[in-house]
Amino acid sequence: MVALSGDLGAGKTCFVQGVAEALGVKERVTSPTFVIVREHQGIVPILHMDVYRLKNLQELTDLGYEEMLDPGSVMFIEWGDALGPLLPDEYLEIEIKGGADDPRAIDFHAHGTEWNGRLASVGDTVLEWREGTA
Repeated sequence: MVALSGDLGAGKTCFVQGVAEALGVKERVTSPTFVIVREHQGIVPILHMDVYRLKNLQELTDLGYEEMLDPGSVMFIEWGDALGPLLPDEYLEIEIKGGADDPRAIDFHAHGTEWNGRLASVGDTVLEWREGTA
């Protein structure tokens, strides 16, 4: 699971579009704001959820949120910071700051031992790339 946060227009959907393309999704990825969740097929199934319009956590439970937590898929949740106690022990939080004409900053926060290891591995790769050794 990847919980995305950031102001309106920060680029949460754009981020998901880029990852979906990298994971082989062929169709257009659009914001699920009005339908709450969209599914896309790529190398792995992708669930793209937007909880901005939900009034409370019970609505998410009523939509079958727990049944959607499939370890064989990737779930992106826009406004994921609003889920609080419904977030699993293992997830990646991505906070996108800035937007419109401002430069963007993206912060990654790992939650759980698996994501801590994954994020450390990505960090090592980025450092190698910056130093020209990758």
